[in-house]
Amino acid sequence: MELRELETLMHQFVGSKGWYEPDSPKPQTARNLAASLAIEAAEVLEHFQWREEATQPEELAGELADVALYLLQLASVTGIDLEQAILDKLAHNQTRDWPAP
Repeated sequence: MELRELETLMHQFVGSKGWYEPDSPKPQTARNLAASLAIEAAEVLEHFQWREEATQPEELAGELADVALYLLQLASVTGIDLEQAILDKLAHNQTRDWPAP
């Protein structure tokens, strides 16, 4: 599945819950989405707290999906072409020096 298709499915889901409505109890603003993204990323980290490997891969997968969905939505509502941004960042990183620690 293409990134755009995932974005469309995400918007359909959010729309079906009424979260894009002006009076939504969960306003889908860039700030709220950024906060949600950070919260979900912290939940990913919880799977590794005090251990090197995740012990519940199915739950970890769900948290990773949450992070990806919030990232897709944040990029979309801010008008950022995430696919292009990733390609640009990869190209930029190819030109960087990565000193040894």
